[in-house]
Amino acid sequence: MPHLALLLTTFIWAATFPATKLALVQSPPLVFLELRFLVSVVVVGGGILACRYALRSDFETLRAAAISSAFLLVGYVTQTVGLQETTASNSAFITALYVVLVPLFMGRLTRRLWIALTLAVAGLWLLVRPFAGVNAGDMYTLACAAAFAMHIISIERFSRRTDPASFTFWQLVMVTMALMPAGLGWGLPSLSVAMTPTFLTALFITGALATGVAFVVQVWAQAHVPAQRVALIFALEPALAAWLAWLVLGEYMHAVAWLGSALIVAGVLMGTCSSFSAELGKVRPAAHPAK
Repeated sequence: MPHLALLLTTFIWAATFPATKLALVQSPPLVFLELRFLVSVVVVGGGILACRYALRSDFETLRAAAISSAFLLVGYVTQTVGLQETTASNSAFITALYVVLVPLFMGRLTRRLWIALTLAVAGLWLLVRPFAGVNAGDMYTLACAAAFAMHIISIERFSRRTDPASFTFWQLVMVTMALMPAGLGWGLPSLSVAMTPTFLTALFITGALATGVAFVVQVWAQAHVPAQRVALIFALEPALAAWLAWLVLGEYMHAVAWLGSALIVAGVLMGTCSSFSAELGKVRPAAHPAK
């Protein structure tokens, strides 16, 4: 059952790429993000209230949430803006590079990691094909992968010092508040966005399912599944996103792009194994969610 739950979680995360792509046809990126995080705050906050959980709002918790939410904000803004210029498939594969960037940024360098980086960079080169003209959307998405890597690092640093539920909730609130001025700059959402069934479905997938329900499922499932197996399941995300982009959006990838995507997935898998091996060589820390 936990393995199936993790597969469903990965499928939901993969579905956010074509869903966001469709939503951006009807909405400016920052307005969509504002609404997405507002929905996630309502869903997660409602769950906390239903469980009668006492949120912490001490200085350390709010400080940790503020630092982590800054990386989360940059990650989602660059990813969403990038999706206007690149395909959902490219966005998914490039975003997955955060798995390799995390140990690189943390200085956990091994021979396996260098091989993983070589594969990932070669795959990125083939995927974005810079010789055919650099796509600004791909570059934004590369910045997104770096921001998400820093967000994961910040979570590793702060999650052991704070209450996880409060830490997560305040991050969502802070990102929502940070996006509000930019969203209002485009006018009231009700005036600037047509609340069509497609747009509402995209909000439900990205806000309620991906940021709300999937996070809860992940935390529950990781208590029953080894970390290395979780990482292998999550590595399916870009491949699933590419399949959904083909099915829903009709996106087509050339053979060279598929080869680049395969190299990125190989690098991600090897980078995940490298990170896990590095952790085994140290004193085991307290368990915490990987993503």
